[in-house]
Amino acid sequence: MLEALETQDVLGDGLITADALRGAGMNAHAVGLLVRRGELRRLRRGWYALGTKWQACGLDGQYRLFTRATAGAAKRPLVLSHHSAAAMHGLPLIGAWPVTVHALVPDAHGGSSHRLVTTHCAVADPNATLIAGVAVTSLARTLVDIAAGCSFLTGVTMIDHVLHQESRRVVPGAGNPGVPAITKAVLFAELDAVRPRTGRQAAERAITFADELSANAGESLSRVRFEELKFQIPELQVRFDVAGRSYFVDYFWRGVRKIGEFDGHTKYTRAAVMNGKDVVGVVLAEKDRESVLRPFVTSFNRWGWNLALNAVEFYRFLCEKGVPRTR
Repeated sequence: MLEALETQDVLGDGLITADALRGAGMNAHAVGLLVRRGELRRLRRGWYALGTKWQACGLDGQYRLFTRATAGAAKRPLVLSHHSAAAMHGLPLIGAWPVTVHALVPDAHGGSSHRLVTTHCAVADPNATLIAGVAVTSLARTLVDIAAGCSFLTGVTMIDHVLHQESRRVVPGAGNPGVPAITKAVLFAELDAVRPRTGRQAAERAITFADELSANAGESLSRVRFEELKFQIPELQVRFDVAGRSYFVDYFWRGVRKIGEFDGHTKYTRAAVMNGKDVVGVVLAEKDRESVLRPFVTSFNRWGWNLALNAVEFYRFLCEKGVPRTR
């Protein structure tokens, strides 16, 4: 039985349809038993995933599976947009994914929301692309839709991520082949083409504020908090040269010589960052780095997700640490 499920999982690239299960000789009773035992996970009517895969892929992957299943079950082809397109493009989200799938309906008179699908009336995307067999808005269009229709934090986080990735993918003057980089200019041009009915100013604000030097979602969250709580926006990724070595810090308030760093703990778990070292070795290296830099600044402060997500506590923390306010 499990071998048959794994075969269907491979054939469906993670998705298993009720028709495929029936074709493998399983009736409704057998499928229900597999769901109750956790070997199958029901995504929506007629669509399933392996229970082990569902558990392993995390919240981002789970929403992508649900999105693909809903698109596959649609009576007419969907062009996924907004959060659903963002998930398919692998963009980061701080907070929960929606409970519906978002799609463009260019010929509709207005957006609507059904139990599993939320539609948006907007101009069609001529650059829509296929990801895992599903049509989604282009990366630039997705960012513009998110920036115009979602919170400032969500827009900045996703745009930061793309600008950072694109700056590393396409190095100026290196003769990089392939698709041109997505830049702020590209996003502003896309915004002009889309002409959203609402949210244009919100999109302009998010695009303007975004920064390719923001290396992860936690750093983006912190910068948004600085902006919202009326603290000065620091310089990003500032280099310190000490004793023949170069050190880069997340945030630097040059006027008061303060260093700030977001510590999301990924450096203690990700293999690419660990580079064969144990956790103790990485932690000690971070402490040594901090000790090297402290004599050159007035303070060196760290914070993590829990503090940055709590606006009230983060405000108190920044005030206590003497982070300068905006004028």
